[in-house]
Amino acid sequence: MSLRYLHTMVRVKDLEKSMAFYRLLGLEETRRTENEQGRFTLIFMAPPGQPECPVELTYNWDGDEGLPSDSRHFGHLAYQTDDIYALCQKLMDAGVTINRPPRDGHMAFVRSPDNISIELLQDGKLEPKEPWASMENTGHW
Repeated sequence: MSLRYLHTMVRVKDLEKSMAFYRLLGLEETRRTENEQGRFTLIFMAPPGQPECPVELTYNWDGDEGLPSDSRHFGHLAYQTDDIYALCQKLMDAGVTINRPPRDGHMAFVRSPDNISIELLQDGKLEPKEPWASMENTGHW
């Protein structure tokens, strides 16, 4: 028996806002499904050149009163980057809270507009540097 990763699904409340967040991470839309009968849209977004590793954004047209809730029970999505400091700065400049800054030059956490925890991991490890090294956690991740 073999197993192959297909995708991770997260429910989103505001499709455009959520897509903009994942674009900030560098993901691109790879596939879209509009279902009139079920009244939902599925957007698959993946890193460039990695269409086999998507996150599926599920948007219910009639809303979802449970969102955003503390989605910690979901766990998190994890993405590797070649410059965690530059990515965190880009996110922060766009108004995203860095919940767990990359103090160690290796790992950070942010949350999507739908409260999904996103782990960012440095490919390798960078030397700690300011302002990240002394930045405190904000909220929870």
